[in-house]
Amino acid sequence: MDPAAPPLADRRPPPLIELERARVMRGSEVVLHDVSLRIDQGQHVAILGPNGCGKSTFVKLINRELYALARGGPPPVTVLGQSRWDVFSLRAQLGLVAPDLHRDFSTVTDLSAEDAVVCGFFASLRTPLHAPVTEALRARARAALEESAAGHLAARPVASLSTGELRRVLIARALAHHPQALLLDEPTTGLDIVARRQFVETLRTLARHGITLVLVTHHLDEIVPEIGRVVLLREGRVFADGPPEEVLTSAKLSALYGQPLRVDRDGAYFRLGWA
Repeated sequence: MDPAAPPLADRRPPPLIELERARVMRGSEVVLHDVSLRIDQGQHVAILGPNGCGKSTFVKLINRELYALARGGPPPVTVLGQSRWDVFSLRAQLGLVAPDLHRDFSTVTDLSAEDAVVCGFFASLRTPLHAPVTEALRARARAALEESAAGHLAARPVASLSTGELRRVLIARALAHHPQALLLDEPTTGLDIVARRQFVETLRTLARHGITLVLVTHHLDEIVPEIGRVVLLREGRVFADGPPEEVLTSAKLSALYGQPLRVDRDGAYFRLGWA
């Protein structure tokens, strides 16, 4: 063994996401309280908690819509080992599917689903007038639509799509960059029960294909069996963190929500109800 070689621990890939005592303020209010959290590459994670617990702040912190307070010492937020990113490079590594993006595209009347994916290469809602949209980019867009079970929607105007169809197009938009992970912020908001089930199956397929999932959700039944870790947030702090079978218990969720709740298992899925 080469004595000059770095120890094996130092040759591990950097974490996908790492928060080191990250604190976020909204005016004089602390929204995230010195949160430390590491998510490794290849680790599928669900983040769960009541309204106002800090889930959306976490997403915006990772996506560089918000910034943690600089307090000296290690950077409070790193993605793939870097604390500084430009938006184009970051979105090529970490695809985002979020309600804000869905809302933006739902109002666009003259864009096809394929074009919605293509303009994702330019981090915009429109293809820039002088952008080099090559056939190679369009081929990547069509392949991503197929991967998200939306290939048949390529020529459809996005304004004509159902909520579930547009959500699959937005997944394709995120996948077209071949990102290392998907950050999904309450991805089934607005979907009916059938569309939700179809979406959950899409998540399972993506996980099996090696796309790391970071799922922010309200719903236990969206935590697919491939997700091996659950983080509970309460009032801007990590309340619990561990394997689903240890974290998603009646006692922990009753304490998290301040209500008597019961967690049941339906095969590989968890269900939440009143105690």
